[in-house]
Amino acid sequence: MFPYHSNMTSKLQFTSIYLPVLLVLWLGLFIDSKTVAAQVYFNQWITNGLVLLFFAWVYLRVTRKIKKLMLYGVVMALLGEVVFSLLLGMYEYRLENVPLYVPLGHSLVYAAVFYIQKEKCIQANKARVVSLLYWGMIVYSILWLVFDKDVFGFLCMLGVVYFLRRKPDNELFFLIMFFMVVYLELLGTYYQCWLWPDTWFSKIDFITSSNPPSGISVFYFGFDIGCLWIYKKLNGKKWRRMKAIRQLRMTQ
Repeated sequence: MFPYHSNMTSKLQFTSIYLPVLLVLWLGLFIDSKTVAAQVYFNQWITNGLVLLFFAWVYLRVTRKIKKLMLYGVVMALLGEVVFSLLLGMYEYRLENVPLYVPLGHSLVYAAVFYIQKEKCIQANKARVVSLLYWGMIVYSILWLVFDKDVFGFLCMLGVVYFLRRKPDNELFFLIMFFMVVYLELLGTYYQCWLWPDTWFSKIDFITSSNPPSGISVFYFGFDIGCLWIYKKLNGKKWRRMKAIRQLRMTQ
């Protein structure tokens, strides 16, 4: 149990943003599943429309900065999906395409994680939450390695650990992102919306992989950093002003 803090409110402030994202990830991937596809021919377009609708819902409720990051994220995600899925064959979608809902979904996940970590109850217990998620991540990946020979996922998890040690100030965000990606990947592979091969790129036999790899969120981290890099480049004055205000608060 987390201790009670007198300055902590029990009311969650941002559920209207991240709960719809959790819902649409499940519902959208279920609609795009092979089971539904056997009954409804245009099921993927239903998911595309549903995710677009939820994207608009979330977009209208976030700050101007997150709006920009969401739009940058759609472009970044589309490019990444074309490279990693269509060109390199790292994984494959059910219809061997890049569904429209996928790049939109990447940005929705980014926005959801950003607002989950902003909740006061999370921030008030930040150290404990980080510790719980950190060790939970390691145990989760080890279990996949032991029971499903997920070497690729385990190596990715080690990459996450290395990354977090380089970015300790952002541990909370990226650890929440890790488990959001776990949720997304388990749903997507369960419903057979996409498939990860048994080995890395189906070519490196000694690096076996689960479907999905346990630590694949390390690639999502690249997406997150890329969005932030674009934001810095296109909004340099605002970024420098925000950093100056943050440093001033830290010195007070």
